Amino acid sequence: MKGKNIEAPTGSLSESSDHVFQYTMKYKGRLKSVEEFENMVIRSQKDGSVLRVKDIAEVELGRESYSFHGEADGVPGVTFMVFQVAGANATAVNEEITSLLDEMSEELPEGTEFIQMMSVNDFLFASIHNVIETLVIAIILVILVVYFFLHDFKSTLIPSISIIVSLIGTFAFLSVAGFSINILTLFALVLAIGTVVDDAIIVVEAVQAKFDVGYSSPYLATKDAMSDVTMAVVSCTFVFMAVFIPVTFMGGTSGVFYTQFGITMAVAVGISCLNALTLCPALCAMMMKPSSGKQNARSLNSRIRAAYNASFNAMMGKYKKGLMFFFHHRWMVWTSLGIACALLVWLMATTKTGLVPQEDQGTMMVNISTSPGNSLAETNKVMDKVQDILEDTPEIEHFSRITGYGLLSGQGTSYGSVIIRLYHWDERKGKEHTVEAVMKRLNERFSAIKEAQVFCFQPAMIPGYGTGNAIELYMEDKTGGEMETFYNSVNEFIGALNQRPEVAMAYSSYAMNFPQVAVDVDAAKCKRAGISPNDVLDVVGAYCGGSYVSNFNKFGKVYRVMIQADPASRLDEHALDNMFVRNGDEMAPVSQFVTLRSVLGAEIAKRFNLYNTINVNVNVAEGYSTGEAQQAIREVAAQTLPSGYGYEYGGMAREEASSGGAQTVFIYTLCVVLIYLILACLYESFWVPLAVILSVPFGLMGSFLFARLAGLENNIYLQTGAIMLIGLLAKTAILITEYAIERRRAGMGIISSAYSAAQARFRPIIMTVLCMIFGMLPLMFSTGAGANGNSSLATGVVGGMLIGTLALLFVVPVFFIVFEYLQEKLRGPMQKEPDAQLLYEKEQTLIEKSAFNTENQQKS
Repeated sequence: MKGKNIEAPTGSLSESSDHVFQYTMKYKGRLKSVEEFENMVIRSQKDGSVLRVKDIAEVELGRESYSFHGEADGVPGVTFMVFQVAGANATAVNEEITSLLDEMSEELPEGTEFIQMMSVNDFLFASIHNVIETLVIAIILVILVVYFFLHDFKSTLIPSISIIVSLIGTFAFLSVAGFSINILTLFALVLAIGTVVDDAIIVVEAVQAKFDVGYSSPYLATKDAMSDVTMAVVSCTFVFMAVFIPVTFMGGTSGVFYTQFGITMAVAVGISCLNALTLCPALCAMMMKPSSGKQNARSLNSRIRAAYNASFNAMMGKYKKGLMFFFHHRWMVWTSLGIACALLVWLMATTKTGLVPQEDQGTMMVNISTSPGNSLAETNKVMDKVQDILEDTPEIEHFSRITGYGLLSGQGTSYGSVIIRLYHWDERKGKEHTVEAVMKRLNERFSAIKEAQVFCFQPAMIPGYGTGNAIELYMEDKTGGEMETFYNSVNEFIGALNQRPEVAMAYSSYAMNFPQVAVDVDAAKCKRAGISPNDVLDVVGAYCGGSYVSNFNKFGKVYRVMIQADPASRLDEHALDNMFVRNGDEMAPVSQFVTLRSVLGAEIAKRFNLYNTINVNVNVAEGYSTGEAQQAIREVAAQTLPSGYGYEYGGMAREEASSGGAQTVFIYTLCVVLIYLILACLYESFWVPLAVILSVPFGLMGSFLFARLAGLENNIYLQTGAIMLIGLLAKTAILITEYAIERRRAGMGIISSAYSAAQARFRPIIMTVLCMIFGMLPLMFSTGAGANGNSSLATGVVGGMLIGTLALLFVVPVFFIVFEYLQEKLRGPMQKEPDAQLLYEKEQTLIEKSAFNTENQQKS
């Protein structure tokens, strides 16, 4: 075969001669068709005839491997996968693939087509669509909240313009920085809506406060208002942006999440600060006017104003009484701080953990493992039963089955796999049609297939981190001992894991009972016959396993020429009698030199970290998180694994284990330290910043408390929201302390300063909190693609803002009183000339304080 299917140069005629023409000689080269191979001459016979290949063999244009069988939607099909290279944009790659497939579809033979079983774009675009809807709804809700508090269309327009300008500026930055518009950046923009409107609200509310105390000139009201709030706006922005500095230096997958989210938030807030210091004052001077008091009582503005005044005055009255109560019972504030810190530590330690929540990606996978050693034909029978179940499931749009390869088990004739594409999320609304519900129904029906282990699972949330959503374990034998002993220990470990409530199913595709045939070559017989054992094994390998002997060209490509015995001629050990090895001029049967033995053993051998390894997959039970399952794995391993045996995580479990709670606590601590250092510089004090810092634990406790009540896990989305909460709560607390410091410098008493500042900032704080909470509600109750991530992020933010703000409204003034008193023990108060508004507030504070004391005396 090698001597006749060749390519060879043959030179040319008339080269280096005086002839007119030169002729290049060409040999036809490699054989191209089945007929040419059939007519290839092997040898000539004594009678003058020739022996050709077709006389002793069948020649066909076949497949490179016969160990697989593929179908799609019940008809013959071929499955292939495409993976993007590092640094490529997934959306762009998928769009190019789709475009290329559309072009290729025009040239496909009639009756064939391409079906996309799985594309990350499907889930990505569906998730982005949901977040964009939330973004629009959040903007509308925020505008309505602002209008209710300001009850004036022109005043409401100013924060609304600030939102749009900040979003446009942020998108421009993302484009320049090379960031893509993805779920993370869109999440940041949704959260930024409630944050960027805050600075505009501070300015608008400050100008309105000047009108309330008698200012008639919009220009003067804006000018004096800006002198009051500029420092607060700048300090709030610096603090908020500083929170995201540490997270941008984190490595690994968590660092990618935090960096994109953090930078987007920081840029949006920075642009919002510029708006508040430039655009908003100009708009206030042009558009805002003091109330004339001559509006139509039946107008929309008047009705909203009446509703607002009634509700706000009632809230303000209760808030004043609450402030006075805590001023007289300061020990309750310190007690509540201790309780909040203790609860925060307990919740962080006990809340179930995970890396990212599993989402409905619209795709499922099925792994099939039949009895070890089953042929492809037997495995196909099981695959037919699986297909019947899939065809009876209405949520399935397409499915592709592969016999001979398991997505978790690997290659082998006893394995199979199915990739399932569900209908679009809009076509299967309702909890009974989610991927979780469909998986549960399918697994129940698969359990009826007794001759195989069949179960379905979801693909990993982060492409490239494993095949499925199960926890991947690589069991390691660090002793280098016998595999059978190691295998038995792993089985005991798996059995103990399956007894734990956190584990739905622990399993391994590794088995040592595959039927095998051991080949023993008698070296002595080979030596006496004048051949080597290698010659015998080469013949056996060529007959039974196939031998790559040459190449041929077809369709513009190079393909292999393989020789192998017919399947009917290699069924059992008796086939060796008809397999011959050349012994000089004669042929000797291979059976003279080879002995076969039936044995049991492993089909493949794997190594991890240079150790013998066995793969184990652990499915997490419903109601438990991957973090709880990992804890169960640690406990079972400590109890059951002998010395010298260990395990390593793979896939997403490895990333989750490496980015544990210690790193999260470190990041939280670093954020708080940065806030403290910045405030210490701004306030020129080491004591007063503590009034801001000590308000943060209340919000973090609220975030984890809401997550716990909602049954959510402490994942990267919840942690991202918590980091933002640190900045947002500190920003809110700064509004009170900054105003209190200004009033203290104007000559008001410490308690009066805190009381007056709390009242002055009550309305903008409530507006900010309601804007954030209402902006998060659509995410909190979202459904469809990306719903679990949306809920994790929004629930934590809503809980943290609600409890954190309720707490800081009362505790920050008390903390300010305590720490300002300590500060003035070291350094006297700084003085400045009070303006008309401060004098008015000082007078009102004294009146209200006197009234409160009188009321308490009457009650006693």
